[in-house]
Amino acid sequence: MSALPTKLETLAIHGGTPVRETLLPYGRQSLNEEDIQAVVEVLRSDWLTTGPKVGEFEERFAAWVGAKCGVSFSSGTAALHAAAFAAGLGPGDEAITTPMTFCATANCVLYQGAKPVFADVSADTLNLDPGEVAKKLSSRTKAILAVDYAGHPADLDALLAVTRQRGIPLIEDACHALGANYRGKRVGGISDMTVFSFHPVKHLTTGEGGMVTTNDARLAETLRRFRNHGISSEARERQQSGQWFYEMVLLGFNYRLTDIACALGLSQLEKLDVNLARRREIAARYTAAFRDLPAVIVPTVRDGVNPAWHLYPIRLKLEMLLAGRGEIFRALRAENIGVNVHYIPVHRHPYYRERFKSKEGYPVAEGTYERLISLPMFHAMTAQDVEDVIHALRKVMLHYEGERSH
Repeated sequence: MSALPTKLETLAIHGGTPVRETLLPYGRQSLNEEDIQAVVEVLRSDWLTTGPKVGEFEERFAAWVGAKCGVSFSSGTAALHAAAFAAGLGPGDEAITTPMTFCATANCVLYQGAKPVFADVSADTLNLDPGEVAKKLSSRTKAILAVDYAGHPADLDALLAVTRQRGIPLIEDACHALGANYRGKRVGGISDMTVFSFHPVKHLTTGEGGMVTTNDARLAETLRRFRNHGISSEARERQQSGQWFYEMVLLGFNYRLTDIACALGLSQLEKLDVNLARRREIAARYTAAFRDLPAVIVPTVRDGVNPAWHLYPIRLKLEMLLAGRGEIFRALRAENIGVNVHYIPVHRHPYYRERFKSKEGYPVAEGTYERLISLPMFHAMTAQDVEDVIHALRKVMLHYEGERSH
């Protein structure tokens, strides 16, 4: 572990030399020649979309996460929308979800004409607090939509106990959590529907893309139809059987993922174990390096859980610093460390404020938001990249803690 500097270094924001010469982003894709070749082969084939790579990717992905079925989509958001549709959400219905997430999680409920009802999060993991969920249940609750924040699985057993008792589905937004383990099982085959994202900053990328995994064949069939205009058959099936006839059986969308993207996904899937292992190494290094920084709270990992580490969010003890989160953030960016913040609580966005005009507060989510900073976390980070992040955070923390002690 790096030792704390014995004297203050001048911060880059104050005219000092930055820790890095170039910006280290908080996340980015990692592609190699095998990925490129996989895509080129599809570009030279007969099928650019609705072809054989789609089913192959879905089958391999579902098997990897331990689910019976996988249905691919053009984005994680499209996958969330499809899950909300398959859950039967509609006007007059409610789905309970977390404010500590990207807005797409709640938006998918609105897409169906239903209402997202927010419940506060647990102080340790920042995932949905089952006790707070219980307070928000009503006769209109038709689903619970949990998020595996930063890659740490939600309290799935407790949430499933609620949904089973009421006969409603648990939709798990695992867009952060591909590869996470929860009590001996991989996330993906535990909840009624589990949603994944393949955006470039995720563990596996298809450019844009998403997947819903489920063990329910009827839900899978609904999901497939929904992503294909509500049509009950696929173009490739009709071509193979020499048929032209098709029927639209529900109002769906064009949310299909291309063969081009699925070829990239298949190639990336081969590297997923290695990618996860690297992210876990980086998280362990960060945690060891920051445990002695009094103004930094490192992420909590509950017993029986092995997170996937999409993010590494630290929390600042602002009462120990002579600076707010904004100044700390700017100081780290000046050191060329591409920190970020995840997330502005959804109910604070102008659209939600103006639409719902709710006076309700979520003290854990709101209080945490003011203290959160996400450090760079992606599997292509080098050992030097990791040490640069550690150096920069120590440099900035020592400065603002040191100021206070004078």
